[in-house]
Amino acid sequence: MRHQVLVIGLGRFGRACALELSALGHEVLAVDRDERAVNEIAPDVTHAMQVDATDLPALRAIGAADFRFGVVAMSSATDASIFATMALHDLGVSTIIAKANDALHGEILRRVGASRVIYPEREMGQRVAHMFAVPEIVDYLDVGPRFGITKLRPPTRWVGRTLTQLDLPGTLKLTAIALRRGADVTINPHGSEVVRDGDELILIGLDERLERIGSS
Repeated sequence: MRHQVLVIGLGRFGRACALELSALGHEVLAVDRDERAVNEIAPDVTHAMQVDATDLPALRAIGAADFRFGVVAMSSATDASIFATMALHDLGVSTIIAKANDALHGEILRRVGASRVIYPEREMGQRVAHMFAVPEIVDYLDVGPRFGITKLRPPTRWVGRTLTQLDLPGTLKLTAIALRRGADVTINPHGSEVVRDGDELILIGLDERLERIGSS
């Protein structure tokens, strides 16, 4: 399903979000008070406008009230992100995803109307920490206390062996939920699948078990 999404703030995070939404086929209105940022992204999104997102009448004038989905991507200007989130909420935007710097900022955003608060810097820090612990890890997603999903390049000693032979559930208490080979992705790969050089495995399990991959 394609949506109309209002993205406020075109820094690195907001720009990346707007471009990816557009690439996925959504209609994107990208907004920033910086004319240069607006001009740079304009060719790659549905619409781009120079607007002060803390100005409720200005947001109303560009049709913000017609959007169900909004992303408040600015966080360095804490007051501005809070006012923008509150403005979207007052205009009736039903789903607002807001970027926060810290827990206090995030709590305020929730109280003024954010449906979901994200902490990109914290999440990236978690990913880097896991990549440091296990060099084969390409990406990591925290899904619960000390529990996550990781995408990794199989260690050399895994290559040429089947998933049954590796016995990841038995040896590491990890479950392979997908295997990527080039552009192809296999969900719940069969135990007879042979791990090849260049593959990527997506595993789920406790962090302490994921960290044992390097020594397994």
